Amino acid sequence: MSISIPDLVTVRARHPEAIAEAAARRVRRPFVGDSGRLMIVAADHPARGALGVGGHRLAMANRADLLERLCVALSRPGVDGVLGTADILEDLLLLGVLEGKVVMGSMNRGGLAGSSFEMDDRFTGHRAEDIERLRFDAGKLLLRIDHDDPGSLETLESAARAVDDMAARRLPLFVEPFVSRRVDGTVRNDLGAEAVTRSIAIASGLGGTSAYTWLKLPVTTDPDDMAQVLETSTLPAVLLGGDVAGDQEGAYERWRKALRLPTVQGMVVGRSLLYPAEGSVETAVDTAVGLL
Repeated sequence: MSISIPDLVTVRARHPEAIAEAAARRVRRPFVGDSGRLMIVAADHPARGALGVGGHRLAMANRADLLERLCVALSRPGVDGVLGTADILEDLLLLGVLEGKVVMGSMNRGGLAGSSFEMDDRFTGHRAEDIERLRFDAGKLLLRIDHDDPGSLETLESAARAVDDMAARRLPLFVEPFVSRRVDGTVRNDLGAEAVTRSIAIASGLGGTSAYTWLKLPVTTDPDDMAQVLETSTLPAVLLGGDVAGDQEGAYERWRKALRLPTVQGMVVGRSLLYPAEGSVETAVDTAVGLL
């Protein structure tokens, strides 16, 4: 699909109500389909100022290019849907590519990449009422916990309230937890088995009910640890992708092992599929779908 940015701008400028109209008539599907697995493409990075992929610092800054990659990914067999912020999801609505897809709204993008307040990850994206109003299917929040940064407490409290708000509407919410710390001023996520275990335990207990909570989890530094790590919770989980730093084949193998575990229900992967280190978007997406 060739993306016409002028056409999108014209609709937004002259007929902004077209977004709500497209959301109202969008054909929905069961959240988890017949396969029992979910394959979601993630594109919520730009709103947090995280535009880099590999060595390209502004790879995700070209909106037409990003939308084209998303349209290709969403067209591939086995791709269930997309995770994004309001601007991206509304562009996709106007392009008509979200019919029969799972649509997930990204809720907290306030912890801007590289900022002094990165751990105070406030809810600047979708609210529960927005996800309900737009007839989207689920939400997602990022929960990074730095024991040395008091901003994490604000994030924890607001995350718990988001769990409550989504559960009140019977909408699934994907919580993406990390134990994090600053190294030379840069936030690093600890992917060791103990840190991931602790993050799962904390995320699973958020809010007044966990009935609609899912976990969005990284594969640990040593993939052989995942079986024991995932014994921490009975909540359904999906694997996240992240930037694979050029080791695409290694990422596939780590995902393949983790997908065999009983609580793992699928994958939510973004940059490594939309901007693969090798090959095309089609090939990367099809390979990831094949792992399921």
